[in-house]
Amino acid sequence: MSGLDSPDISAAYDAVRSDKDATNWLLLSYAGAVGDKLVLSGTGTGGLEELGAKLDDSQAQYAYVRVEYANDTESTRVKFVLLIWIGEGTKVMRKARVSIESGAVKRALSHHSISVDARDRSDIDQKEIVARLRRAGGADYNGGRG
Repeated sequence: MSGLDSPDISAAYDAVRSDKDATNWLLLSYAGAVGDKLVLSGTGTGGLEELGAKLDDSQAQYAYVRVEYANDTESTRVKFVLLIWIGEGTKVMRKARVSIESGAVKRALSHHSISVDARDRSDIDQKEIVARLRRAGGADYNGGRG
């Protein structure tokens, strides 16, 4: 995959991972209808809700998201999610290539607790993703309440 080593993508990745930066998501899109070049198409501070509004139904895209949630009444956890978006209008050949090309994205954005394959915006529901993060984390300090 080309483009993953661009300074813009590296800086956005570092910003999402930083405790000192408000940026909590980045979005990568294909540069053209053909080819495997990815470009940074957005960043934001509004979490999954804001990211959901930026996803393109006609494209395959990749997002990296910082998710913070209450661990118990005394603490919060920070986890990272890799989102693989395939909009319903994505061309068939692009859909097929995502299964191969997503491996390079996973290696480049390697520090994530879970990977979410999303086809619909309901797949990126905050409550569901937090529940998945809790299950992936092993310890559940929330009394099994998700």
